Amino acid sequence: MTRSLIVVGSGIAGMTTALDAVGTFDVTLVTKADLAQSNTRYAQGGVAVVIDDMADTGAPTLGDSVASHVADTVVAGAGLGDADTIGILCAEGPQAMDDLIARGVPFDRHDGELSHGLEAAHAFPRILHAGGDATGAAIAYALIDRLRESAVTVREQTTVVDLVLEGPSTGSGATRVVGVTLLGGEQLRADAVVLATGGAGQLFPYTTNPEVATADGLGMALRAGAVAADLEFYQFHPTSLDAPGNFLVSEAVRGEGAVLIDADGKRFMLDVHPDAELAPRDVVARGIAQQMARQPGIPVRLDATHLGSDFLARRFPNIDAACRAQGYDWGQVPVPVTPAAHYFMGGIRTDEWGRTSVPGLYAVGEVACNGLHGANRLASNSLLEGAVYGRRVVEGIEAPAPVVPFDDEWSAPLDLDLSDDPDAHDVSRADLQQLMWDAAGLARDGADLAQAAAELRRWKSPAVTDAKAAEDANLLVVARAVVASALARRESRGGHYRTDFPRTDPSQARHSSIGATA
Repeated sequence: MTRSLIVVGSGIAGMTTALDAVGTFDVTLVTKADLAQSNTRYAQGGVAVVIDDMADTGAPTLGDSVASHVADTVVAGAGLGDADTIGILCAEGPQAMDDLIARGVPFDRHDGELSHGLEAAHAFPRILHAGGDATGAAIAYALIDRLRESAVTVREQTTVVDLVLEGPSTGSGATRVVGVTLLGGEQLRADAVVLATGGAGQLFPYTTNPEVATADGLGMALRAGAVAADLEFYQFHPTSLDAPGNFLVSEAVRGEGAVLIDADGKRFMLDVHPDAELAPRDVVARGIAQQMARQPGIPVRLDATHLGSDFLARRFPNIDAACRAQGYDWGQVPVPVTPAAHYFMGGIRTDEWGRTSVPGLYAVGEVACNGLHGANRLASNSLLEGAVYGRRVVEGIEAPAPVVPFDDEWSAPLDLDLSDDPDAHDVSRADLQQLMWDAAGLARDGADLAQAAAELRRWKSPAVTDAKAAEDANLLVVARAVVASALARRESRGGHYRTDFPRTDPSQARHSSIGATA
């Protein structure tokens, strides 16, 4: 009898998992919007991968190597990148790209060879892109086409509100995930559930993420008792357009030579880091925020004028359209930019096969944390993660193992109290987002985090009568977990910056863990 599998989420990780699993499993993919609504669709820069176009000579393209990609990822991770999962990502990346090309992804080419772009913190141009700055959309629509042709059962506009658990909650044995509960009460049962629900950008009022990025998988997993990890590490992209919607201005623009300038037209990042605009994202984002504080009311600007309007329109057609929609010809005038919440390095704790601490539950992509990104993700490793680990999670389900014995390299889990104050009132999403921006955004301190933790306890999840209420319930759980994790890490590292502990403490070079107790 064919085993059944439920995949929740329709980004690159979820669709890759479903396509690789169909045939071996009876696969149902569930997504709360339409298939194209995911962070994948909005990803611009591309996929970081070392492609050997000179296999007959054994010489890697442009002098690049897998070892160099590994080294850059390790450096970006600020001392917390897991060597095993990084090595897997970089070594298996070429095969994952071959699979994407075979599934119809039209990566850009020059003279018949794959084009390679440069982004911050990469030693070599190794970023594959499609449609200039529409890489995510090209991947999403190609995979959607393959999914429509496959035997995968697809349920769009379907909100999953919780995981279905069976087994004792105390004593011998283990509670197991056996399915999902949908809005309205319907249950779907399966031998395994893979959460591929993406990120949590809607924790904050300013984000490059679409409206669907409401931390759903992480919230459900925490309520089910799963261990999560590294939730204090949130990456804020340095350059979103300073306009409603915070349209992402890809790192690839700076890779092509655009620079950041202050109110006087001075290039200020040269005084912040030796790599200036191509420093790690957390460094550039904080550099922008600090400069904005020095010139209150006046935004910093991204100056790409030396590249010219024709080049920018050809290389970055979507960003060009977004700039022009705001009245900017960015080939002629610098455009205002600001940091915005972009990517969650933390997530549901998994091993290299996507297994979690709860039997029957797997996680992959941005919702998962296997230590790959450490404290700060290297640019353009996220799409690669979805492609590589989307393949691996299927292998992990095909050869199931006992409950994952997470090792001592990860700290003992913090308790996460999910109870509310007796007089708690329904959470307001707008208030939660502003609280998180103020207390757990680019810069944090202990007093603000403690006050935020108390305020979050005074809010409770609304009755789940519609999709928005389900999202708000997940945002509240995850906000509490993020604040608790940020309060516990008394140092600054990667995407976590504490003004009261501004230095990196070598003794805290450990991953954090947190788990629900109620």
